[in-house]
Amino acid sequence: MNIELTTAQEREVERQYSIYANGVQEILPGEELKSKLAQSIKNNHPLKVKLGVDPSAPDVHLGHTVVLNKLKQFQENGHIIQLIIGDFTGKIGDPTGKSSIRKQLTDEEVKHNAQTYFDQFGKVLDMEKVELHYNSKWLNALKFDEVIQLASKITVARLLERNDFSNRYAKGLPISVHEFFYPLMQGYDSVVLESDIELGGTDQQFNVLMGRHLQEHYGKEKQVILLLPLLEGIDGVEKMSKSKGNYIGIDEAPNEIYGKTMSIPDELIVKYTNLITDFSLEEKEGMEKKLLDQRLHPKEAKMKLAKRVVEMYYGKELANQAAMNFENIFRKGALPEDIPVMEWNGSKEILIVDLLVKVKLLSSKSEARRMIQNGGVRVDGEKIQDLHQTISINETVVQVGKRKFVKIFYSE
Repeated sequence: MNIELTTAQEREVERQYSIYANGVQEILPGEELKSKLAQSIKNNHPLKVKLGVDPSAPDVHLGHTVVLNKLKQFQENGHIIQLIIGDFTGKIGDPTGKSSIRKQLTDEEVKHNAQTYFDQFGKVLDMEKVELHYNSKWLNALKFDEVIQLASKITVARLLERNDFSNRYAKGLPISVHEFFYPLMQGYDSVVLESDIELGGTDQQFNVLMGRHLQEHYGKEKQVILLLPLLEGIDGVEKMSKSKGNYIGIDEAPNEIYGKTMSIPDELIVKYTNLITDFSLEEKEGMEKKLLDQRLHPKEAKMKLAKRVVEMYYGKELANQAAMNFENIFRKGALPEDIPVMEWNGSKEILIVDLLVKVKLLSSKSEARRMIQNGGVRVDGEKIQDLHQTISINETVVQVGKRKFVKIFYSE
């Protein structure tokens, strides 16, 4: 590092760098991040940290918060968060990981999803201190000769280095020209905003490096890239995804978040702690060391993790309640205190499969059958094994899995 700093400033560079590097898969290039931090601290000038979001789906789960928590760390140290809503690029759709052309979103879909993102991102970031940008502002303004100039900054061979494009090309599957423009437009966002740092998942490496590539071509200082690992879902196998049913949504009820977090495999405790919590770096490192030394039981570590996750989104009181509820159900065999209650005025006798769907514990009869076959349904504490069993409704408690309950009262 060629920048002259005081001893205190050098310590601050190292302190911030260690926080930002924690849990990150790769920093491209690492020394440039330290250099940017040194310049920022010496000149008391905040860095501009970019995250681009295409509002293609409105639900935010803990997998999405991996990058949000990293942004929060920068924000807490006084740096500027540049949140780019891809209202222009979102109409094309990111081709990353796709084997076919993405459906283009309408203006209405983009606006609806963007508003949902704002509400949920506010649970992690101080949105009043976030620079909010819509990339249609500058992308709509480009003239056709400027678009041609932008396209000239990259070769088709380079674009085909992307696995999703190369795989489709090799299989003879269609690739539309407009898809090639997606990484160019995302990179052009960094040119316009003169971003210092850009964050993204490891699956976004090609896209975020494009910003660095284009900044160089347009005579701008190049941004540094922080690539964050993808978070496995509660199954411990696949990337967290709502479509795979292995997700923990940040808008889910506290008991649901706590219970789902407790269900993760032991080998994911450290990864979840590093990526989705606001524990201090010292607390994270301490937990990992205690687990390795077997001075902390995995179940106790998960309880600490689950409680902290609920606390981040709902506060200490509800986090304590969720922990007590879990303790009552799983260690003492009691029913949760906040079990939903409903009045039943239909037929007093009903097939269990129909009942599970009618009280909305499960969404379909086929799902209900699978849950029964897997031993996941109880009525008044007794496991249901017969798919054709008839239930007599009186004051009946129905349980699905470990966390879903409903108490049904029969009404004449």
